[in-house]
Order: sequence, then C-alpha cells, then structure tokens
Amino acid sequence: MGGDGSEAAFFAAADRVSAGRDAADPRPHAAAETVAVALRRITARALETAVARSEEVAPGVRVTTGLLSGPAALAVAGSGSDASMLVVGARGTGGFAAMILGSVSRYAATRAPCPVVVVRQETMAVHREVAVGIRDPQDATETLAFAFEEAAARDADLVAVHAWFWFPSALSLPSAPSATGEGKWLRPADPDQISVEATRNLTAALDKWRDKYPNVRVRPDVIRGHPGRVLASYSARADLVVLGRHGPAGAGSAGPGSAGPGSAGPGIGSTLHAVLDHAHGPVAIVPGRD
Repeated sequence: MGGDGSEAAFFAAADRVSAGRDAADPRPHAAAETVAVALRRITARALETAVARSEEVAPGVRVTTGLLSGPAALAVAGSGSDASMLVVGARGTGGFAAMILGSVSRYAATRAPCPVVVVRQETMAVHREVAVGIRDPQDATETLAFAFEEAAARDADLVAVHAWFWFPSALSLPSAPSATGEGKWLRPADPDQISVEATRNLTAALDKWRDKYPNVRVRPDVIRGHPGRVLASYSARADLVVLGRHGPAGAGSAGPGSAGPGSAGPGIGSTLHAVLDHAHGPVAIVPGRD
C-alpha cells in the first residue's frame, strides 16, 4: 500500500488498521496512535523506494532523507530555505482533473525561497536545449544566472525567449501634436518595430553573460504571442524551461513578455501558472530579488 500524504492515504491506513486491530480494544486514542504508526511506516517505505530509485538513476550520488511534519504545502516550501534547489513532482493527489499541477507543488513553486524545479514524466528525451523566459531584460539577473548554469551543466544550448502580447486596443502609440496644437492622436503601433527593439534589448542583456559562459551557445527568440502558450510549447522540445518569479508584472507586459507601449495583457503570475499547468517537461521557477 503506497502513501503520498493525501487524505486518501490517511483513510487507507485507517482502514487497514481497523481491519487488523484487536476488536477488544475499542479505545479511540489507541486507534489514532495506531493510524499514526501506520502512516509513518508508509512514509518510511516511500522514502526507501525513492532512495533506491535515485541510486539506480545516479549511482554514487549521496542521498539522505528527512520526514517533514505539518501542512504539506508549507513544509515542502519551507524545506527549500537551506537548499540551492527544490525538486517536486507535478502530479497532485486530489481528484480534480482540471488541476493539472498538484496544489503542494504549485505552492512550493510560487513560495519557496530557492529555485524550484517541477518535473513531469511525459518524456525523458534529451534535446540539449534550455529555454528561459525573459520579461524584462534589465531585471533578469537571477533568472539568467540559473539558466546559464543549467545550460552549461547540461552541455546544452540556451534560448532566451521574450514573448509579447497585447490586446488590439493597446497596440497604439501617441503621435505628435497636430499643426494647430490640438492635442494628440493615436497611431497604430508597428509590431515589427516592437519585435526589433525587443530583440535588440534582449541581445544586449545576453551579451553580458557570454564572457562568463563562453561554451554556452545562446540565441534570443522574440515572439508575438501569449507568453503562457509560447513557453509551454517550448517545454515540449527543451530539457528545461526557466522562468523568473517576480512581483506583479506591469500591466502592459505579458511576462515574460515585454514592457512597452500600451497597458494591457496578462501579468507574470498568469504566465507562470499557465506554464506550470500546461508544460510538457520540467519547469524551473527562480525567485528574483526582494
């Protein structure tokens, strides 16, 4: 019998305990204590299995285990306080098919103090490519540092993705005042020019890292489209998709989209959750500066 910390696992343990408990001892507290013992045994077996699998995948790597207590989401997120990276699975323990990412993993990804990697088992293929979503090239130090390190460790190429998306009403720029001085009119923004400027800014930001990581081949990729969909699509062909976790994005950006003219589009939070829910492979969430 497997246990994953869910309510279902608790009731499964209670059921097994009730089935095997001496009917002559009906004390409620005795049953509760026995259930707790059963749950600890389930957890111990799960940890033993995890260690065995780890040794099969990466022999020679030192593996230690620890048993957390308290609410699962808080305990898992808090366990990253002294870690350089926290790795969690994507599958939830609830029965709602719409909740593609488990609530504990989602909480850890959005709250843990260290980078969190959410792993899926959809594919184990190696593509030798890491993708990093960049909302603002001037505010992506932690995200780019993590992405370059991962690309170097994996001997992979790095693709810096900058997706921008606005509603049609926002695709306009103020024009110069008229000859009579009567206010300003709106003129349509040029999507091509927006992409050119975004590519220039992103390339300049990447150039600062090329000397430190000369062996990492990196290229910018500026795409007009919903950032969540764009980055989720990258996860199907990249070994890892890296996202920064910042405060609310500017109303005019579609993080990792661009901050620019206009003020419409989803914020970084909506992008992060969209990618976590619809990714086809591992996603790393990197906290930014406070």
